[in-house]
Amino acid sequence: MNNWKRTFIIIWSGQFFSTLTSSIVGFAVVFWLSIKTGSPEVLASAMIAVLLPFIILGLFTGVYVDRWDRKRTMILADSFVALCSAALGILFYLEMTPLWLIYLLLALRSAGSAFHMPAMQASVPLLAPESELMRIAGINQMIQSISNIAGPALGAVLISLLSMTYVMMFDVLGAAIACTSLLFVKIPNPEKKEDIEPNVWLEVKEGVRHLFMNRGITYLMVSVIGITFFIVPIAALYPLMTTSYFGGNAYQMGLVETAWGIGMLVGGAVLSLKFMKTTNKVVSMNIVAMGLGITYWAMGILPTSGFAMFVVLTSISGVAGSIYWSSFTVILQTKIDPAALGRVFSIYDSVSLLPTIPGLLATGFIAEKIGLLNAFIIAGVATLAIGAIASFIPVIKRLGYTTKGAKE
Repeated sequence: MNNWKRTFIIIWSGQFFSTLTSSIVGFAVVFWLSIKTGSPEVLASAMIAVLLPFIILGLFTGVYVDRWDRKRTMILADSFVALCSAALGILFYLEMTPLWLIYLLLALRSAGSAFHMPAMQASVPLLAPESELMRIAGINQMIQSISNIAGPALGAVLISLLSMTYVMMFDVLGAAIACTSLLFVKIPNPEKKEDIEPNVWLEVKEGVRHLFMNRGITYLMVSVIGITFFIVPIAALYPLMTTSYFGGNAYQMGLVETAWGIGMLVGGAVLSLKFMKTTNKVVSMNIVAMGLGITYWAMGILPTSGFAMFVVLTSISGVAGSIYWSSFTVILQTKIDPAALGRVFSIYDSVSLLPTIPGLLATGFIAEKIGLLNAFIIAGVATLAIGAIASFIPVIKRLGYTTKGAKE
């Protein structure tokens, strides 16, 4: 067995437990908030608490990810996330659960992820040959998908059997397994700069330059940001759509989440197939973007008796979303200098998620004034239009054939 394959098997085994337990805990917290408040604004605020630190810190974390030892960075970041989950579990034990304190600890967990995720993404092309990156992206997506399938179900079971204190401890256990697995692998680092105090703003600027030096990547990223802007706030309305429009309960909420996870699992399986190595990733992205738009539009015209079709469409959107965002990750990994990937991924993650904050803040307004169905229709039409327009932009089309670092 090749060394890089052995390395990934060890990493994946640890990441699986970490991702699964995080999914269990995440769903349990959402479920707890839904039971306690029944408010879409509270759910949106919790999502903002998770996203905002990731967005703000993401502009700068890549500077340090590219300088620090990436393996050590991932271990420390995972450990910090586990510490925050343990603190949240203690608060549940003491019955000290004001919403602002829950939001704060969710935000701190997100801060740890702001270091872990770009470090992991930037390490992949240093561990495996370029021809295998699409397959690795698919397997990573499958791990995430399995967690999304099992997480809601296990979270619902555990919250009914155990107190939230013990549920939160599962995240600590998952992080411990992930950190231990990393101790047994060697993760190379790109050539480091001189050992001097980094000029953060200068290096952020350099990361932005790497991200925008290729016009094809620039234009494609604009389309990715646009689709993320419409899709993420709508995803926050899934629980409300399930309960308010279809008259569902916690079981139906978990079913929708499971359907999304199954869709992502299928998408990850497709990405890991051999033929995807030679598939034009840009063409694939634009096709699935248009399919994603049609899917959300179809959700918006369902009758109140159409819950079963809503579940099916949710699964289809999971397939499309998995292929879309994973393909863009691989494009960045193959077109950007590995020494700058930490900065590029952290900046991209921040910039792509930033526009979703106004949408999340407006979820209450969307639900009450625009209407749930209209929100899905608008998101679907906009996503379809973005995918169609991107298909006709020459520099985006040529991106599928350019080489690493090429300027357009």
